[in-house]
Amino acid sequence: MQFPPAEVTAVKKLIKDSKNIVITTHHRPDGDAMGSSLGLYNYLKLLGCNVNVVTPSDYPDFLYWLPSNNIVVNFEYSTKQAKELISKADLIFCLDFNWLSRVDIMESDLRSSTAKKVLIDHHLDPENVYDHVFSFTEACSTCELIYRFIDALGDSEKINKDIAECLYCGIMTDTNSFRYSSMKADVHRIIARLMEAGAENYRIHERVYDTSTENRLRLLGYSLKEKLIVLPEYNTAYLALSQAELEMFNHKSGDTEGLVNYALSINGIKFAAFFSEKDGLIKISFRSKGDFSVKEFSGKYFSGGGHKNASGGRSELSLSETVKKFLDLLPVYKNELNAVG
Repeated sequence: MQFPPAEVTAVKKLIKDSKNIVITTHHRPDGDAMGSSLGLYNYLKLLGCNVNVVTPSDYPDFLYWLPSNNIVVNFEYSTKQAKELISKADLIFCLDFNWLSRVDIMESDLRSSTAKKVLIDHHLDPENVYDHVFSFTEACSTCELIYRFIDALGDSEKINKDIAECLYCGIMTDTNSFRYSSMKADVHRIIARLMEAGAENYRIHERVYDTSTENRLRLLGYSLKEKLIVLPEYNTAYLALSQAELEMFNHKSGDTEGLVNYALSINGIKFAAFFSEKDGLIKISFRSKGDFSVKEFSGKYFSGGGHKNASGGRSELSLSETVKKFLDLLPVYKNELNAVG
């Protein structure tokens, strides 16, 4: 993939001329969202830019160690400050989302902003609202794209330990520890360069994956023992947790991260889903193996999107009604889910 030189030159001038830059990402940010946001932030600070990171919501505390995390402004908690930063911005970087609706409660502020908007993302079909678009669906993560963006600007040698750790974290989390097919050889070479720049791979893994609370582990145990449903006739497995069940374990952001992958890890399973309830809305995580596209499935039935083998969705039905809708759809895909490969 190649960043168009003319677009890179135009954005480089915008960065140089801008007085107030804001970096933002999607609602309920994950490792790639925060890694790319703070990686770009740390790079722009090196250039002497006045830059801020504004998130629509909080994110898992196992990401709080990321360099410069302390400067992040959470729109939910600091609404007035966040609104002021967005309104004063003359350049806004939109990272790791394709449609402005993905920023949830920040959407109206972003839409009404007169700032130039630059999209850097790896999801399909970006909304036609950005002034400059760097969208590459073949990329494994937005953090990969931030590395390539910095390189296209001619500044790869400026990548220091702080930038490297942010980008390493995002690539690692968005590829399930480098396991997905999107981890091409050249991305491994990027990882090597990030390590050469100071990213300590073992420490990053420990900070993200070895920081579980007792409640999180008990929630995991309860989910796998009591809530995991396996449907061999469809090579499918799923879990569904009500808000009451989550509250039993003092659930907080990030506690169910990766839970759907346990369902997908079962031998023979090609399609996995996780349903969780919060404030009357059902959030859904879909994962698949091989050729079965959860992006198409979630987009068609659950107002979702994402990638071929990893997508999200949502439902305004009750938890039980949402699960029933999911189960009623499986016979339609029985042949596809039982196909070899």
